[in-house]
Amino acid sequence: MPDLSHSGATKADMRAAVLAGRRSLAPAELIAAAAAVTATLTELVRESAPRLVCGYVPVGSEPGGADLAAVVRAALGADADLLLPVLRGDNDLDWARYAGTLVPAGRGLREPDGERLGLGAVAGAELIVAPALAVDRRGMRLGRGGGSYDRALARVPAGVPVVALLHDGEFVDRVPEAAHDQRVTAVITPAGGLVRV
Repeated sequence: MPDLSHSGATKADMRAAVLAGRRSLAPAELIAAAAAVTATLTELVRESAPRLVCGYVPVGSEPGGADLAAVVRAALGADADLLLPVLRGDNDLDWARYAGTLVPAGRGLREPDGERLGLGAVAGAELIVAPALAVDRRGMRLGRGGGSYDRALARVPAGVPVVALLHDGEFVDRVPEAAHDQRVTAVITPAGGLVRV
């Protein structure tokens, strides 16, 4: 991963550096990283036993790998639900239950094909698993720039754990922030495991 510690970096600079670093990861590195991150996440889900989790479906080299939804679903109890995002035309996130099937959606995304539960469905989650490009020691999250997850996380009640999955080197001292940016409460990296912030 590139050095992300430069304090004068803009969000665009940091996004470009992280995305370049992710593109440089070899397939074997991505597989090993996904296995490590999902093992830690599985342990967290089993220990906390949430009844409702909101997750995401990684694309490309995003941490967690293509099978992240299936791994989380398998870690949940039989009476628990996993909701996954459905990107709306306005870049906000609707939610649908994951029942084992994902269908192709716009922008190269995959999403559940079930009933849409509305923007507010995220507010009922007991655990949120969020994507991020980087997170700093204060829990400030750098996303891809569309604001989708910042809007969704703003609907989550205080005290609900929000965990970002990262590659090694993406948990940094500081990320640039704006007033609308939402924090996470923990990160999971392949080498560092679960770190609460």
